[in-house]
Amino acid sequence: MSQEDGAAKAANIFDVARLAGVSHQTVSRVINDLPNVRPTTRTRVEQAIAQLRYSPSPAARALVTRRTRTIGLITPGVSDYGPTSIAMHFNFAARAARYSVDTVSALEADPAGIRSAVEALLRQRVDAIVLVVVDVAVLEAVRALDLSVPLVAAASTARRNPHIVSIDQYRGARSAVRHLCELGHTRILHIAGPRTASDSVERVRGWRDELGSRRLEIVDQQHGDWSAASGYRIGMDLDIEPGTALFVGNDHMSIGVMSALRERGIRVPEDVSIVGFDDVPEAGYLYPPLTTVRQDFASLGALIMQKVLIAVEEPESATEDTPLPTHLVLRQSTRPAAG
Repeated sequence: MSQEDGAAKAANIFDVARLAGVSHQTVSRVINDLPNVRPTTRTRVEQAIAQLRYSPSPAARALVTRRTRTIGLITPGVSDYGPTSIAMHFNFAARAARYSVDTVSALEADPAGIRSAVEALLRQRVDAIVLVVVDVAVLEAVRALDLSVPLVAAASTARRNPHIVSIDQYRGARSAVRHLCELGHTRILHIAGPRTASDSVERVRGWRDELGSRRLEIVDQQHGDWSAASGYRIGMDLDIEPGTALFVGNDHMSIGVMSALRERGIRVPEDVSIVGFDDVPEAGYLYPPLTTVRQDFASLGALIMQKVLIAVEEPESATEDTPLPTHLVLRQSTRPAAG
């Protein structure tokens, strides 16, 4: 090994700064692909890095930038389609931005459980914390903590906040109910998710407002737990009258409802139309294929990561975002009302 090779391997960020004629902070900004570096300066730094064959370790990078390029992710202790899809697509977006993700599942929504999850991540010196909210109490519990790092939450809420991102559950629900109304259905029941689930709260609000705007009867909704089993139990006791249609809070509960109705000899869509929510991969292969509201979890994951980068690098530029739109997917579980 030559002396030149040994020197190159021993090079540090300060050697790069001297060779490029810039500060070590500027080298750090180039290494971490941060903004506000002139193109000519960036080129000089990159050439110095190449000449010295400098490759910063994660530890060295953290020492200079005081960042670890690690994000803490708190997910609910459930395997429901929505939260797991959000977590998956956020991980994809973080990886594309060259960040790693440490995940902690909060099994309980109580403040002590949330505090424990946050403290576990802070011990890992994460640069920010991302929270996937299922229960509205979780968001309030985290907000009550004095955090030393930025917090970005994926939460369905009517309140806007620069650090909250969401998919528009409210308008998605209204589009589902509007579709059933336009088919001539006059009695639209809602099988909702858990009472404390933020997605469920917004979908109930959309269902009520759409029916109210059309002066149609609002029958008290029934609540499941997002599972097919809960949809089945509710479906076995539903009072199906002529003109009835169902807006179900998610696709898995829709699967259970359809199974129960089939056992009762009630045909879908001949006797009752059904619209679900989520567009799970199985939705198009049910019998009949399920009309549902699609959520764009890939775009939500990318938006969460964008919010994290802004919160970490340029917090003063954080702005509120409009919730991401949903898309109604028409299939064969809905049809015009009889007569």
